[in-house]
Amino acid sequence: MSTGTVSTRIANTSPRRMARIAGLFEVLEGTASSQGQEFIRARLVVSGNAAATAANVLGHPRLFWAGFILSAIGVACHIIWTLLFYYLFRPVSRRIALLAAFVMLVGCAIQAVTALLYLAPWVVLQNSSSLSGFTAQQTQSLAFFFWKLNGHSDQFYLALFGLWCFLSGWLIFRSTFMPRIIGVLLSIDGVGWMMFVYPPLGSSLFTFIAIAAGLADIPLQLWLLIAGVNPQRWKEQAAAAGITDGV
Repeated sequence: MSTGTVSTRIANTSPRRMARIAGLFEVLEGTASSQGQEFIRARLVVSGNAAATAANVLGHPRLFWAGFILSAIGVACHIIWTLLFYYLFRPVSRRIALLAAFVMLVGCAIQAVTALLYLAPWVVLQNSSSLSGFTAQQTQSLAFFFWKLNGHSDQFYLALFGLWCFLSGWLIFRSTFMPRIIGVLLSIDGVGWMMFVYPPLGSSLFTFIAIAAGLADIPLQLWLLIAGVNPQRWKEQAAAAGITDGV
């Protein structure tokens, strides 16, 4: 299916249904990405211990591959709800909605790189025999290095995700078809995640960032899934913005 066909189908979807689908894919993305990149990764990686981490990876192949597959599914779901959010909020400001979509699509690309870096330790450890110039300890250290890159890549993604949250919060606040308080909470959440532009600061504030994320993401997802948007007000704002062709 071509990109143009997908875009046409999205554009022809009713705004309330579009919102509910966006909410569904946001939940799926958050669940898959957090399980793969955070919880499963945390069970495999032993901080500061390359040998123990390598043993975990090789000793739990199903768990490792589950984490990779979930991370990949998260990227796919993220792309879908990024596009849905653009179409949903372009009546508020086409430029800001497009900027938010661009920021998050770059974030999705970084998410994809993060998933590949997740896979790299397995490739290194499984092909250690072909790395004849490396000792077992050096091979384990190389695999552990890729885990570190995976973590740094994920932190860079979080900073971009924060910028998307801030822009999307502004769009929700300026919209007439969703509660403004959700926009305020999402923008605050975005400022928190943007702290990961300097990872030590983001890590030190993680507890507060997580609380802000819960206060914003849970109401947003529930509202999208249950209420969607007010279709009449969405159409009125779309008409006022001159959007009549669905693109």
